[in-house]
Amino acid sequence: MQNTRLNNLLSTIALRLRLWFFNPWRRLSVLIISFLFGFFLGSAVATTAGQTAEWDIVIAGFLVVLTDISSRIFYGRSIRERQALWVESLNILKIGLTYSLFLEAFKLGS
Repeated sequence: MQNTRLNNLLSTIALRLRLWFFNPWRRLSVLIISFLFGFFLGSAVATTAGQTAEWDIVIAGFLVVLTDISSRIFYGRSIRERQALWVESLNILKIGLTYSLFLEAFKLGS
């Protein structure tokens, strides 16, 4: 690419963000936020899809496809590539979503 001011600005921002996320505490906090957002997303999807009872099967199929795609993205990479922040946070989001759906199922079963 050409060495323009915009290209320099974007590469500098990407480098600083990469260095900012290199700190283990910040990385852990992003992963915890990702887990909690997945938990919230699972709870929100279960309550909104369960109200109409028309979209239950479609939403369940969509969530299965979504979790399978995220599993393929995470487990289809080498161990070194799995440590990328976006890949790891996507996997943690999937774990939070699945955990939330299990808890919703236990709440409905009791």
